[in-house]
Amino acid sequence: MKTAFIGLGGMGYSMAANLQAAGLLNAVYNRTTEKADAFAKEYGVKAVSTPGETAAEAQAIVICVSADDDVLAMVDALAPGLTDEHIVIDCSTIASDTAREAARRVAEQGAGFVDAPVSGGTEGAKNGTLSIMAGGDDAVFERAMPVLEAMGKSITHMGEVGTGQATKAVNQILCAGINQAVCEGMRFAAALDLPLDKVVDVVGSGAAGNWFVNHRGKTMVKDIFDPGFKMKHHHKDLGICLHMAELNGGELPLSAQTRAEYEKLMEQGYGEEDISALYRARRDLFDR
Repeated sequence: MKTAFIGLGGMGYSMAANLQAAGLLNAVYNRTTEKADAFAKEYGVKAVSTPGETAAEAQAIVICVSADDDVLAMVDALAPGLTDEHIVIDCSTIASDTAREAARRVAEQGAGFVDAPVSGGTEGAKNGTLSIMAGGDDAVFERAMPVLEAMGKSITHMGEVGTGQATKAVNQILCAGINQAVCEGMRFAAALDLPLDKVVDVVGSGAAGNWFVNHRGKTMVKDIFDPGFKMKHHHKDLGICLHMAELNGGELPLSAQTRAEYEKLMEQGYGEEDISALYRARRDLFDR
């Protein structure tokens, strides 16, 4: 299935590269044209100048952009060229109601839609080992599988459109709590003068083990916060989670707390860093 990719950011660039390696990628679009041109030159595919042009180049169009409004803008740009032969696969992280609206607009042109947010960080995107949680019609999901399998290792069909994004919201809430716990725990370990690399190895192999401590523990304690998942993006995602909770008559206290702490760090200029930079905000726990 000929595929086009829209959005060559930190995740999208590697995801598109894996589609090319699988022999599926035909064209790319990026708002910063220089990045699309560089990708096209490196991987031997076509760079188009507008998102709408991708519909003429492929049957499957993958979107991976930053925000809800961006997704809807891309869908609207695609719409005039869509037919019943097209599938739009959105790998962005957006609200479930936005995904349903995007699907509605796509369906008006006869095309299929799958909301397929991903988890696994830049490492997972590069290695093609992302976890993909998808929502959409059964038949459309099956048609999209070759594309999804080229980008991820674990692909799970959660149900109708919107359920993929709902599952990603759960994932982002859990990430917030795990980030909080690991940062607090490692500051405690530092205050006790424990050998921090060994602490990471020990707890990472036991009941407290998790992806975050195993992949970020040893760098965060050295104040290395190279982006894997940018703080500003998790801040945005937690805003989506809070929006969805409000729509369902509930609240998410830990997510709200984490988002507020991210805001303070972003005001200090750390928004482009990995979410493990929350460790910075835990310095005062024992500096008294």
